Amino acid sequence: MIWNESVRFTHYCIYVLLADNPVLPSMHLIQMDSVQRWMEDLKLMTDSECMCILQSKPISLEEDAHGEFPISSAQHSAGDNLQLLLKRAWIISTELTRIVQKLEKNRWQRVHSMTVRVNCHVRSMINEYNILTRNSWEEMHQYEKMLVEKCSELTTVTERCIQIEDEQILKSMKSCINDALTTVAQYFAQLIELALTHEIKNLVKEIHSSDNLYSVESAVSNLFSLTQEGSHLCRIIAKEGGIVALLKICRQDCFRCLYPQILRTVASVCCVEEGIQQLEKVSPPSLGSVKTMCSP
Repeated sequence: MIWNESVRFTHYCIYVLLADNPVLPSMHLIQMDSVQRWMEDLKLMTDSECMCILQSKPISLEEDAHGEFPISSAQHSAGDNLQLLLKRAWIISTELTRIVQKLEKNRWQRVHSMTVRVNCHVRSMINEYNILTRNSWEEMHQYEKMLVEKCSELTTVTERCIQIEDEQILKSMKSCINDALTTVAQYFAQLIELALTHEIKNLVKEIHSSDNLYSVESAVSNLFSLTQEGSHLCRIIAKEGGIVALLKICRQDCFRCLYPQILRTVASVCCVEEGIQQLEKVSPPSLGSVKTMCSP
């Protein structure tokens, strides 16, 4: 089977973002008959749904009455959101690549069971992220809906394949599965892009508006961590005004202790062309502050 360029490009982009993350332990699948495999697939789906429901429940009655979750601050939530997105993106993109590999070898049982896992991971990611953010906007909601629907469609198609023995029919269905995988990969990449952009906007907004040293330090630290995940995130930070926000606080003496961290983050964002372009647009007073910080 010809490797679909969209699937390969999507996995490559997310791999670049998440290359430093630890490799997930390999899965050892025991040979099972059809009934056992069906029960195992059901277990994967129900475990995921139960976990989503449990995570959506407040810990105490008092929290339930207020309708709030015990998150200490917006900044803490932003950090949790980013970690959730990066972790889930790595897992799902890896699973999609493995499905393509198994599909090439006509391993239909494995293709189906891995498709079920991807379906569960996608639903868990969407539920967990919505719980943490407690808000959703229309474009994000549309991609969530399209991704879930396409994952369900993919699961249904792969389930049919394990019941078919005719090689010609399976060959034609392989093309349908490949097309569905391409669409899933595209929707997933766009959803992750939207979510990461949203979280980066929140970090930049926090730097712009907060006069709290701890909040600003946490936001700067999160931005720097994102710059280490790859050039794509650096471009998003530059596009969302990260350079301007960082250099703005360089003009305030109350944040003097953060100057080294700020400079390091600015330098990291400027590893991409968009970062340099934003730096060139910064007002002279801000650039003067940078020169002052860099002087011995």
